[in-house]
Amino acid sequence: MSQAEVVRRSGEIEGARKVGPLWTFGLLRSELLTTFRRWRTLALLAVLAAVPILVGIAVKIETSDGGAGGPGGGGGGPAFISQITNNGLFLVFTALAATLPFFLPMAIGVIAGDAIAGEANAGTLRYLLVAPAGRSRLLLTKYATTMAFCLVATLVVALSALAVGALLFPLGDVTTISGTRISFAEGLGRALLIALVVAASLIGVAALGLFVSTLTSSGIAAMATTVGLLITVQILDQIPQLHAIQPYFFSHHWLSFADLMRDPVYWDDLVKNLGIQALYAAVFGSAAWARFTAKDVTT
Repeated sequence: MSQAEVVRRSGEIEGARKVGPLWTFGLLRSELLTTFRRWRTLALLAVLAAVPILVGIAVKIETSDGGAGGPGGGGGGPAFISQITNNGLFLVFTALAATLPFFLPMAIGVIAGDAIAGEANAGTLRYLLVAPAGRSRLLLTKYATTMAFCLVATLVVALSALAVGALLFPLGDVTTISGTRISFAEGLGRALLIALVVAASLIGVAALGLFVSTLTSSGIAAMATTVGLLITVQILDQIPQLHAIQPYFFSHHWLSFADLMRDPVYWDDLVKNLGIQALYAAVFGSAAWARFTAKDVTT
């Protein structure tokens, strides 16, 4: 980060501080602008937006001869892909199912892992701690910024999939997993709800990445460690011998969002998923706070 960028961020923060107790929003605004202006962030969002495009084109080519477009059931995830040719809205559900196991958490891991370690590596962390006058506020702001990226990244996937689905396939009433039909407007509402649930499913990963980021002064090391942990957990989640502890992995209930396409909605696994994410957020968020507030910052 350049010296001019540091001065600009400090100026925004100092300006917000003068208006009273709401000065913290100045820090948050500065962090959001800084994060979403980075080329790395834009590149991650571009990759996420490209996934639905590739899936939609692949399905269109595969079904151009009147084929079925994919298996209609089985497997461990939601069987949405077989419905895309009938209704482009299903590309939204398919794209989220395709990106959630790896692409979305990897992107979150990069942003969260670099949150504190990246500032330390750039030599700006100590300066930022002086400007906002508080480690807890800075850490909370970094986590809120990562959460905002979770939401934006998920919506980018959903909106890209919706646009591609509308261009390549017909739109209309939606057939749920239960076999009932709902209107396109209600299906669109459920797609938005699914996107919000997917974003909420990543808050545990965000807290984990933030904790790792407080352990090192190398942004690359923090990002690599976070992504490595994500891959390791998902590998362990596929080993049958570990079935007793798998329900406690943060990734175990990720695909439960498919239950929002049932009629009526099946809430049990959704509640378990959100509960696990809240637990991980609380544990690793607390660990990050304990580590960061006691850390000797020299850069």
